[in-house]
Amino acid sequence: MAETSIPPGLVLDADDARPPSEQLKHRVQQGRTDGTLPAGTRLPPVRRLAEALGLAAGTVAKAYRELEAAGVIETRGRQGSFVRAADRTEDLAVRAARRYAAEIADLGLSAEQALELVAAQLGRSR
Repeated sequence: MAETSIPPGLVLDADDARPPSEQLKHRVQQGRTDGTLPAGTRLPPVRRLAEALGLAAGTVAKAYRELEAAGVIETRGRQGSFVRAADRTEDLAVRAARRYAAEIADLGLSAEQALELVAAQLGRSR
């Protein structure tokens, strides 16, 4: 399984009076809202994030469980936890982008080439 880096927005503030699990939940929700954690972003595994933040694994697991219960993230078994779309349209777009990315990888094109193709097609549809 590929390594997942720690997104920069998932840092805790020692001066924040909220418990670490609440801060973590807030950071993920804020990231989804402001776009720093767009839909489809893979979150770090519980143990890895706990280690990076100096927290107990149970603290991160609690935050992930509560975020999942609130519909902010989804867990896909061994694939990991991912930020969910805020609405149905965004969810459908993420799924379409995932399919496109898989096809591009199968074709052996670079990300830059794929983005150029998408930009050209979007320009045509306006």
